[in-house]
Amino acid sequence: QVQLVESGGGLVQAGGSLRLSCAASGRSFNTFYTMGWFRQAPGKEREFVAGIWWAGTSTRYADSVKGRFTVSRENVKRTAYLQMNSLKPEDTAVYYCAVDPSVSSSDYELPRMWHYWGQGTQVTVSS
Repeated sequence: QVQLVESGGGLVQAGGSLRLSCAASGRSFNTFYTMGWFRQAPGKEREFVAGIWWAGTSTRYADSVKGRFTVSRENVKRTAYLQMNSLKPEDTAVYYCAVDPSVSSSDYELPRMWHYWGQGTQVTVSS
């Protein structure tokens, strides 16, 4: 099993920044696993935000966050990060960390392709 714990959410004004962390634990976790971030706003479906493959050299972003969000990871710490800058009210959502051993580059945006999930952390951006 893999356990994921997100932290770093909160309330911020538009234009501000937050840094989310996702700490992975459990025997089944391997640093070769892909780590990703999704978000879900009230009444909306869960959507892909960013993903980072094991070596950290390959990343993907949703168009809505490109240029504002940066995903990174520290394999020694088994932790992934999501640096969020220039936040907008439409970024308000519960942010989830996800991990998968074999998500492909063709379907990583689909939540159902990710095996392990954290409980989520609330991010609220006020206007």
